[in-house]
Amino acid sequence: MTESIEAATVLQGCLSKMAVEAGDPARYVLRAGEARIDLNACLGKPFRLEWTGAIACTHCGRATRKSFAQGHCYPCFKRLAQCDTCIMKPELCHFFEGTCREPDWAERHCFQPHVVYLANASGLKVGITRASQMPTRWLDQGAVQALPILEVDTRQQSGFVEVLFKEQVSDRTNWRAMLKGTTERLDLATERDRLMARLESGLDNLRERFGADAIRCLDEAPLSFNYPVLAFPTKVVSHNLDKNPSVAGTLLGIKGQYLILDSGVINLRKFTGYEVKVAA
Repeated sequence: MTESIEAATVLQGCLSKMAVEAGDPARYVLRAGEARIDLNACLGKPFRLEWTGAIACTHCGRATRKSFAQGHCYPCFKRLAQCDTCIMKPELCHFFEGTCREPDWAERHCFQPHVVYLANASGLKVGITRASQMPTRWLDQGAVQALPILEVDTRQQSGFVEVLFKEQVSDRTNWRAMLKGTTERLDLATERDRLMARLESGLDNLRERFGADAIRCLDEAPLSFNYPVLAFPTKVVSHNLDKNPSVAGTLLGIKGQYLILDSGVINLRKFTGYEVKVAA
């Protein structure tokens, strides 16, 4: 992680997704504007976060009364390809219909190799990500295990593969269960082989459609992740800055994009673009 971390104990700025890198445990950095706080160093200490009432679009910077798609103003939400429905459901890609919001952006982000993976954050799930986003994608989910299983040529193809796998396994994480820290370890290699056998016919159909080499099997070893948590909550209570602009307590852990305090948990990614004051 190359970003410098501010030594000061108080900062103010608009929230971005926490930066995270794998380690034992993972290392987290809170980002608010240009300021940085090493969250691992704050464990076991008092922590306060207060929303000033201001929100700035993470794309254009304009003030907005409401955040759309995790930090965008409404005009950017309606205009940007990264906010389109097909980002959440890649199988709905409409690039070849000539209706993509930003064809140049799509060529850079969607027409590159994507990985289909199995992960375990609150139980077995399937997901997709750009190869360049491993392992950040899994750390953002709070996964304790992950295993890349297939590589495809485009984001749309990854969507079709994910839809196929969703016949057998969920694509969602139970965030409350993830935060309780009670997830049992799985044999992901065995789960991969089981699913690949059951879905062989469907994968063959996709290869006929996109080409024999478009969907490639990966022979990767499962990965495991550890998080900086002193104590997991037995009952998950969630803070919401829209309802209460001040959050305070002792910082007990960080997992996924959540801060775990003795007063409750907060998903910082949900409040991307919110201007906050942080004391730690």
